[in-house]
Amino acid sequence: MSSTSTRIVGVIPARLASTRLPGKVLRTMAGEPMLAWVYRAAQQCTALDQVIVATDSAEVLQECSQRGWRCLMTSPELPSGTDRLHAVSRLVDADIYVNIQGDEPLLLPSHIDAILALFTSPQVQVTTPKVRCPPGEIANPNSVKVVTALDGRALYFSRASIPFDRDAAGNSTYWKHLGLYAYRKAALERFAALRPSQLEISERLEQLRLLENGIDLYVAETQYDTIGVDTEDDLRRVEKILLERIANRS
Repeated sequence: MSSTSTRIVGVIPARLASTRLPGKVLRTMAGEPMLAWVYRAAQQCTALDQVIVATDSAEVLQECSQRGWRCLMTSPELPSGTDRLHAVSRLVDADIYVNIQGDEPLLLPSHIDAILALFTSPQVQVTTPKVRCPPGEIANPNSVKVVTALDGRALYFSRASIPFDRDAAGNSTYWKHLGLYAYRKAALERFAALRPSQLEISERLEQLRLLENGIDLYVAETQYDTIGVDTEDDLRRVEKILLERIANRS
């Protein structure tokens, strides 16, 4: 949806420190650093006018410099990827900013296209994607579930299995939330000015800050799941999928 009147910037927060998987964004998988897989997918999205890596790490900055990627240093004190996104928004002007997780190497350009397509409606301020939740992940608290209204507006996000199938009728549909967001500039500014909310603190889900403060998120459906890499097991699972993708293209 990029045009002469709408400038869209993709930002990849890439913090090197990670308690469960140290240095993960530069860990090699299928012959490339994890960050390279994410950057390449973002760069292939033609709706983005620019892709920027936001980091607090000299090592990440050096990797980006060697590859010719634009990278901005942000404060190591920033608590979240959204705060890094906001820091970039103060330096780079755009109408819409896309927060692209640096640990999602299975990202596809279509994921970004899906959430940007919702901005054709002027009332939409923030968007994010969902995918049908695999049965084995419905009860997994690491897979965040989302429930939406008929118009696609998010009603709630939770690590719990929502909706709860009280009568065990088996008719409930479960949707997994994927951690990709797009913000109009004003919504990003407002989010950054808000204090962490009670629901956010309880669930450890940053997007609940928006809902608690009356900022609607609209959710786009996608057919393709992703795997956020947080552990060595995740890394091996994702690497296997990437190698299969490479083999299928050959």
